Amino acid sequence: MDLLQLLDHPPREYTPMPFWFLNGDLTHREIRRQLRDFRDHGVYGVVLHPRMGLARRIGYLSPLFFRYIRTAVETAAELEMRVVLYDEGMYPSGSACGQVVAGHPELASREIARVETPAPEDRVLCRVSSGVLVERFSRGTLRGVHYGEDDGEKNAPASADILNPQAVERFIALTHEAYYRELKDYFGKTIIGFFTDEPSILGRNAREGQPWTRDFDRLFTQRGGCLAGLEGLFTGQENADTALYRRLILERECQVYYGSLSGWCRDHGIALMGHPHQSDDIEVQRYFHVPGQDLVYRWVSPETGGTQGMDSVMGKCSADMARLMGCARNSNECFGACGRPGNPWYFTGADMKWFIDWLAVRGVNLFIPHAFYYSLQGQRSAERPPDVGPGSLWWPHYRLWADYMARLSCLMANAQAVLPVAVLCRNRDLKPEAVAPLLESQRGFQYIPESFWPECRAEKGELVLGDRRYQAVLAAEDQFPGVPHDAFAVPPDVQCIPPQPDLRAAALRTGDRRLWLLVNEGEAPIETALSLPVEAPVAAYDLWTGERRRVHRGENGISLSLGRRESLLLYTCTPEEAAALPVERPAALRLTGADFTLESQDPDRLQKVYTARLPAQAGDVEVAVDAEEMAELHVNGTFWGVSFWGPHRFRVPAALCGPEPAALRLTVTGNLANRYGKPVAYGLKQEAE
Repeated sequence: MDLLQLLDHPPREYTPMPFWFLNGDLTHREIRRQLRDFRDHGVYGVVLHPRMGLARRIGYLSPLFFRYIRTAVETAAELEMRVVLYDEGMYPSGSACGQVVAGHPELASREIARVETPAPEDRVLCRVSSGVLVERFSRGTLRGVHYGEDDGEKNAPASADILNPQAVERFIALTHEAYYRELKDYFGKTIIGFFTDEPSILGRNAREGQPWTRDFDRLFTQRGGCLAGLEGLFTGQENADTALYRRLILERECQVYYGSLSGWCRDHGIALMGHPHQSDDIEVQRYFHVPGQDLVYRWVSPETGGTQGMDSVMGKCSADMARLMGCARNSNECFGACGRPGNPWYFTGADMKWFIDWLAVRGVNLFIPHAFYYSLQGQRSAERPPDVGPGSLWWPHYRLWADYMARLSCLMANAQAVLPVAVLCRNRDLKPEAVAPLLESQRGFQYIPESFWPECRAEKGELVLGDRRYQAVLAAEDQFPGVPHDAFAVPPDVQCIPPQPDLRAAALRTGDRRLWLLVNEGEAPIETALSLPVEAPVAAYDLWTGERRRVHRGENGISLSLGRRESLLLYTCTPEEAAALPVERPAALRLTGADFTLESQDPDRLQKVYTARLPAQAGDVEVAVDAEEMAELHVNGTFWGVSFWGPHRFRVPAALCGPEPAALRLTVTGNLANRYGKPVAYGLKQEAE
């Protein structure tokens, strides 16, 4: 089937797969009801996530716990949905909610620390100029699933030493093997993966040391290290010993933790999923069958931009490793705690659209929304909000969001990315400042981490890695000297006149068809003339609505108008295909608050209802209004559409209006921060101001 036809009706495998916070007093009936509700809103998969607020009567990994998990998996199977299991209670992964350490205190997380005077329980490694280096327990914890087990609380579970093979073996035995015993008939069918969540060597709230494990000093010195040189870990003076330390810690983490989990998942017919601890942890992605990352806390955001800082690389980190490894999918746990600072529930539809597009244009093709809450009762509504599913204001219309994420996932999973520039990088050094100009000039690039460098070679002025060829390399001048090091000599994926630093472009190919996913990452509309490196006719596919339209190419190229929060897929087609498509959308008829009358307001539902008259029109029109936040339009009593970000635009066909002026009813629903946090204005924009 042609990719464009696939986008019209993307298969269920491309569904968003949200974290489902199992955070209440679970019942079998409610589990079944919520899963059916997810299915009815276009969500065909979930990550079963035990979460803070789980009823205390339900012990983590207890027989009762597994009865509820079985109900969820059985119901998902009946509904033809897919399930990803979550390997912890709650996070970071690797400790089985403290059960690894319970009865085995020697398996707790360890650290190397610099102290003036060793404590009796410290193991002295060596004396240094500024004190003593010791091995000791980090006293790290994790967030548990019951109240009283959170950060800083008395019963916070102890974190395990994930660099210790015995600790990891015990972790797998307690979690993975237990899930398999209970649900093995569903593995590789309904159950498609195990999610490991930002494993931490030290644990949360640890002391001031650096990662360590039992007998690591012996391994370090055998590999040529000098323990005294590790004083640099605490003075900030990097040297050969600190470099060796970081390399060996990474090797150990990969072999002992990620390697063990990866092998177990492979042997049991499912995928290792999830994400590592840091946004630029690229080397550990080798062990994931679905490489992944985690976008939380507005690390990037519309107001701060999407190209600056270490976290700006996470989308390319997972996507590029998936490409190098031949993995069909890569994921991102997105939207977690992405509300506005000081007002956590203030997360808007405009925000969500920006984050989805930010990830997709960089190659992410599996969205894991954080989160759908089983319960918002009591203090649960304040635990890493917001709910972006059933507890959100847009839930009645969620199928639009689900279909959009599915189309993007299907597109990015089935089209081959055109990436002419190679960026050589090391783990936790993905050069965000160097690649930002490439993104802002619409040039495609591929990260190639250090472990792949031995497979690369220079050939005929290009860098070659397997069947991939790169026209330029961004690297040190002495690396692959036969390849051009000027990435800007490579033509951009699309040529913009004038330049558009807020435009992101992903050039794609499928068979003989070329495609370009375009995203406006800025706050202002983009108006530019766009030149593409093809002669064939070009058409446009609106991935939000599923509509296609004809694109006119003039002497100066394609006239591109991309509004705030808009995305567009351009694709090559035959002249016959182009001729069969409708023309560009009509010009907008701008209405302001002065054109509407406030008819009613319902503070409990956070809604204001406005009415207006639309003048009689000879043809289709596009009505555009400014309002905060969700706007639903009825025309002559018929529901016509919903919009989640401003300016809100509604295409109204002449046939719906009739020959007389049309009656418009606009319902504006305010953000749920008004219910769960600090009030924010809503309604028509000029009224809100």
